Amino acid sequence: MKKTNGMSRARKGVYVLPNMLTSMNLFCGFYAIISAINGQYETAAISIFVAIVFDILDGKVARATNTTSRFGIEYDSLADLISFGLAPGLLIYLWALQPMGRLGWLAAFLFMICGALRLARFNSMVDATPGSDFSGLPIPGAAAMAATTLLLCERTLVSFVEWPFIPMIMLYALSFLMVSNVRYSSFKKHSLFKRFNFHVLVACILIFVFIAAEPPVALFLISLIYVLSGPLGMLKGHKDEPVEEVLGEEKLDS
Repeated sequence: MKKTNGMSRARKGVYVLPNMLTSMNLFCGFYAIISAINGQYETAAISIFVAIVFDILDGKVARATNTTSRFGIEYDSLADLISFGLAPGLLIYLWALQPMGRLGWLAAFLFMICGALRLARFNSMVDATPGSDFSGLPIPGAAAMAATTLLLCERTLVSFVEWPFIPMIMLYALSFLMVSNVRYSSFKKHSLFKRFNFHVLVACILIFVFIAAEPPVALFLISLIYVLSGPLGMLKGHKDEPVEEVLGEEKLDS
């Protein structure tokens, strides 16, 4: 009986791990908001990236320890809405969109609400579509694009004081991609690991070296490539698939 109770406590302890990582994700998002309000925009952008790391880890830990639960899914979504919806939207507004007045904060609001819709749709389809692709741009990807744009501009001393409509258009585009049916890879395909070889390892090392040497530039390019991969893949699909399949109802992954 004591052994059974001990195992039960251990299992309960394991369930704490992914939720603690989600809590750290939420903490980083809240800290990003505080930093943005205080005018520390680079700190806010970095905090959003740290939140992305915790968001990736909580899912990996939950799957590795077989501790996924409906509570964890809902808690993760609430944390994501703060860290990757509210925080980036507010950050971009305070950084560049304030001169635009109502149009500026409406763009930030649209980004946040489209992120909420994206998360709600994902949760409603998570049991029905366990495939390896996402329908619409994942909200962490949209947040990464917003944060890396700010970091790159701060690194290169580019200012949008005279052209605030550029970051506004970016928020509109990211908002549309989040609620669209454009397919994005979730990197969950087992074939990705089967094809892992020495050359891929060298490429990964070079990418890490690039990130270490020029973090703003490297992270911006990685985020941009991922954001563009969806529309480019859709254009390729238009060429490779019949028109009725592309324009028809979204097919479930088998």
